[in-house]
Amino acid sequence: MLRSLRALGRLLRVAVHVLHGLLIVHWTFGRLDAAARRQRVQWWSRALLRHLGITLVVRGTPRPGAKLFVANHISWLDIVAINATAPARFVSKAEVRHWPVLHRLVTAAGTLYLEREKRRDALRVVHQVAQALHHGDTVAVFPEGTTGTGHQLLPFHANLLQAAIATGVPVQPIALRYSDRREAISCAVAYVGDTTILQSLWWVARADGLQVTVHLLEPLGTHHAERRALAQRARQAIEQALAA
Repeated sequence: MLRSLRALGRLLRVAVHVLHGLLIVHWTFGRLDAAARRQRVQWWSRALLRHLGITLVVRGTPRPGAKLFVANHISWLDIVAINATAPARFVSKAEVRHWPVLHRLVTAAGTLYLEREKRRDALRVVHQVAQALHHGDTVAVFPEGTTGTGHQLLPFHANLLQAAIATGVPVQPIALRYSDRREAISCAVAYVGDTTILQSLWWVARADGLQVTVHLLEPLGTHHAERRALAQRARQAIEQALAA
């Protein structure tokens, strides 16, 4: 009962925070330069984690300048955790555009949408990512293509890494891990199967002592790299960090 009441309080604060974010997007976001936008995104993301009762632990440092973040994928919270650490433009599935309310926040942050059902759409998004990297942006991708439970990595798809190779921008792997008071790998955040965003929010809000660790690993060079080999190197680096 107490956990449920605490969860309701957290979700109420989250609702107010989301409304605040929508007001920022509507009234001020368009007038800010890129650096100020990143600061707002980082502040909003950190506050959202705090309202949900999640402790953020950061290991390593983001490489300065343009880069392609490559991370393992467990939950919608991954985007929040990375943005709370080092704001980036994300490549996301096109369905996110239809999420009620939240899609406006996601789109305002510069998200690039991929229609996975269309094989040719990956080429379009690769060009968009390359253009963003060429202009000095940080872009983040989840090469697994879907979320896992956090216990083991799925195979990495290499297509989007071609954008980093084409522009000569380094790839920086990120290892994400969620834990709580009961489990070293928390099941509260797993966003798999038929789980809805509302169910996931409730489980996260009810979690006790939830912590997300964002481990930024050493960047990988991309000059003369082959995308599949590069994807495998990134996967191995993340796998080793999670095992440690």
